[in-house]
Amino acid sequence: MQFDPVLIEARLQPMTEAGYWRHETINDFMAQAMRNCPDKPAIVAYRSDRNQPTRLSYAQLEQHVLSIARSFTRMGIGHSDLVTFQLPNWWEFIAVSLACARVGAVANPVMPIFRQRELKFILDFGESKLFIVPKQYKGYDYEAMARDLLPSLEGKPQLVVVDGSGPDSFQNSLLSDTSTALPDTLLQANEVSLLMYTSGTTGEPKGVMHTSNTLFSNLRGFIQAYHLDADAVILGASPMAHLTGFGYLAMIPLILNGTTVLQDVWEPKQALQLIHDESVSFSMASSPFVADLCAAAEAGGPVSERFVNFCCAGAPIPPVVIEKARNILGLSVSSAWGMTECGAVTVTEPERSGEKSSSTDGKPLPGIEVKIISASGNILPTGQTGFLLVRGNSMFGGYLKRPELNATDANGWFETGDMAYLDNEGYIRINGRSKDIVIRGGENIPVMEIENLLYKHPAVLVAAIVGYPDDRLGERACAFVTVRPGHEFSLEEMTRYLSECKVTRQYHPERIEIMEDLPKTPSGKLQKFKLRDMASAFGTTA
Repeated sequence: MQFDPVLIEARLQPMTEAGYWRHETINDFMAQAMRNCPDKPAIVAYRSDRNQPTRLSYAQLEQHVLSIARSFTRMGIGHSDLVTFQLPNWWEFIAVSLACARVGAVANPVMPIFRQRELKFILDFGESKLFIVPKQYKGYDYEAMARDLLPSLEGKPQLVVVDGSGPDSFQNSLLSDTSTALPDTLLQANEVSLLMYTSGTTGEPKGVMHTSNTLFSNLRGFIQAYHLDADAVILGASPMAHLTGFGYLAMIPLILNGTTVLQDVWEPKQALQLIHDESVSFSMASSPFVADLCAAAEAGGPVSERFVNFCCAGAPIPPVVIEKARNILGLSVSSAWGMTECGAVTVTEPERSGEKSSSTDGKPLPGIEVKIISASGNILPTGQTGFLLVRGNSMFGGYLKRPELNATDANGWFETGDMAYLDNEGYIRINGRSKDIVIRGGENIPVMEIENLLYKHPAVLVAAIVGYPDDRLGERACAFVTVRPGHEFSLEEMTRYLSECKVTRQYHPERIEIMEDLPKTPSGKLQKFKLRDMASAFGTTA
């Protein structure tokens, strides 16, 4: 696969000289662990379908990584080849990621919620050489889906099934090789190491390319902000196929030579128990996770004195959640804002979470700059809302095969698509979005793609999807629909139809409003802001 990280070269010298790009890869941190703490717990993985967690020391994890890397080499997967894996928060997710770096392949984690429609595009567009899935997860048969999908794929990737049987099982195909020689050339720090797809305003997701330098320069700043060290025990409950899970819950513990505690299915009562039992000290996720933990503690769940910091990203944090977490859990909840394209851009330090996290989304991490501009490009003063632009060490290498969409100017400023303002201390507040997406529980819903599908339904004349507030998830999605004469359309029919189109359930609107006509400008353009105003009156019940 030919990658084109065109946004790297211009930053190479200044970021290296400033000390932000240290040209380290995850291989360096694993080697450090093998020198200093091979017997230390690296991963404690809890699975909902098993009674006991899997515990792996760094030495045991390294043996698995070596076996997988040798197997990759034997299968013809090496430098710049793409490995797509649709795995939950299992230890195999982390081991596969590390094995990719060991042979110079590119890790391409995808969310377990994706189905045939999304996966066909991702596997074909990225020219994946290998597709790894679980046999089953949360009652869904991923192996059957994958085998049904494979004949339609252009590149005919090889398939591996975790918990499967036969020659293409994870155990037989990836964990049994002890002899194949590994390549001499490892992953380089400015080569693409991670490809993650992000859903935006277009009908197709965009492949975000990161290198070790762009990712780790951001993670180091985050580590500094949260005072994390080798004693850190980090709960990985947010999906690791998102950059939040991959970077901050999987990679940071490895960088620190700390410990990751994985939970594959979110269950607040169990989460509180394992936080207590495993001495978890930090985690990161969207605000619904914190609200759920508070409710579980109020219902009698154990509270751990070591669990002191939680970073919330993906949506504004309701002030009541911050207060409850402090009073019930003794937990400092701090805000952050970022994107797949640039990682965590702004963070509120734990020391100031009480005063800043409910009203701001943090201030820039080291090596990152932000500015707020007007529509004419002028920098706006404190307190005025405008377009948020970002540049710095953690900016991505560009969109795979789509450099024309990189939205980065000659000076390195990236158009985030969000509206924001700065306060007098340099903290930002996201104050709306110029891009047409809905963020439900931290998950971006590709609005245009779902709307385009609805337009293909014989009953639908006009369709528009907007978000409406929800106390727990931040937003839910409502579809405003005008129906063709002589037809009927309902929430049940919309759900049936989108399921038939193989759209993941999490992308389905939870509410539908049938209208004779939708508000439009004189030129005929839909006025979504009016629909958002209407939807905001729904309250928090879908």
